[in-house]
Amino acid sequence: MTDKYAVFGNPIGHSKSPAIHRQFAEQTGQALSYEKQLVDKQGFEAAADAFFNSGGKGLNITVPFKQDAYAYVARTTPRARRAGAVNTLSLEADGTVLGDTTDGVGLVNDIKDNLGWDIRHKRVLILGAGGAVRGVLEPLLEEQPQHVVIANRTVDKALQLAKGFAEFGYLLGCGFDMLGEQQFDVIINGTSAGLQGELPPLPDSLIDAKSATACYDMLYGAEPTPFVQWAQQRGAQASDGLGMLVEQAAESFALWRGVRPQTAPVIADLRAQLCN
Repeated sequence: MTDKYAVFGNPIGHSKSPAIHRQFAEQTGQALSYEKQLVDKQGFEAAADAFFNSGGKGLNITVPFKQDAYAYVARTTPRARRAGAVNTLSLEADGTVLGDTTDGVGLVNDIKDNLGWDIRHKRVLILGAGGAVRGVLEPLLEEQPQHVVIANRTVDKALQLAKGFAEFGYLLGCGFDMLGEQQFDVIINGTSAGLQGELPPLPDSLIDAKSATACYDMLYGAEPTPFVQWAQQRGAQASDGLGMLVEQAAESFALWRGVRPQTAPVIADLRAQLCN
């Protein structure tokens, strides 16, 4: 029998997850189906129950249901508990549902393995202090950067996040207006400003021309995002988050199927589709 998987979201029409997982299944010879499902914003629990009761094996979760998924599961992995969010559900052998988060691993794998950027002992700046950033902090800090600065419009949120993850590394929180003349080796945009074609207020001095600052946007699109454009115009290396999308999916696939697919051909295929 073909094992059944899906992604839940609202909206969901734009999701590339079914195409990604179909390629993973073909690569690895796994018999599975993977569909996208539009879920009513008040109906997550009922939809998840129906999915697992009908033989479903695993779910990916996207906006706006990551908190609902966290509340739904019987157990969470340590990294999901610390992130306070879940994007991957797995039906366990005892019939319970386990919640995990793969976003942080996806980000780190894309930065290190696909882009070849180093994080260890580097000065890292993260823009934003919302759920997207919270979900990637632990795996980033495990790479042992020199320090991580979290900059956010609301300073209190940045300070709370820095305090919450202080056990994993040297973290500072501040407002965008407090970045001053600081320079960084890696800058990661975790804000959603790019969805409105906007940028956080960033001083040009953040880019270190001597060390070739690397800039990463967790958003992606057919055209370079506003943050990627900002970085490129100032001579920095820059990438959007398409690789993160594929890498976090690969982590989910490996959790479900016990085999890790090749991501490079899938990233290349998606990039070609976006540009056509």
